[in-house]
Amino acid sequence: MELHELRSPKGANKARKRVARGTAGRGGKTAGRGTKGQNSRSGGGVRPYFEGGQLPLVRRLPHKRGFTNIFQLRYSVVNLDRLSGFRKNSKVDPEALAEAGIIKSAGEPIKVLGRGELKHALTVSAHKFSASAREKIEAAGGQVVELEYA
Repeated sequence: MELHELRSPKGANKARKRVARGTAGRGGKTAGRGTKGQNSRSGGGVRPYFEGGQLPLVRRLPHKRGFTNIFQLRYSVVNLDRLSGFRKNSKVDPEALAEAGIIKSAGEPIKVLGRGELKHALTVSAHKFSASAREKIEAAGGQVVELEYA
């Protein structure tokens, strides 16, 4: 078998419909475009968003302002007054906070803020701490452990 002898199997290729080739041909005379009007002419038709002179939808809608930064890191905020429920000298990490229902999931980054007072020492592990929170935890005899967020 030679390259020039190759043929597609019967029925694999459908013949192109050649319209407007006289009354004898398929789709003769108006060629399926109807009679008269803008769409029957060659080069006829309207641009995609044209709505017959009515103000197009794209112009009726207000412009969207600004943008959403897809690289933004959103921290779950935990204040010191929420940590007062943990026992003395216990470890407070994302898993413990999620278990206590203070944050939704242990997988999200956490920032500890300084609202409220801490009565006893705790070892607090989080991704970020405010200066006042760090100060209050250490003043109560606790430890601050800063986690890396990947």
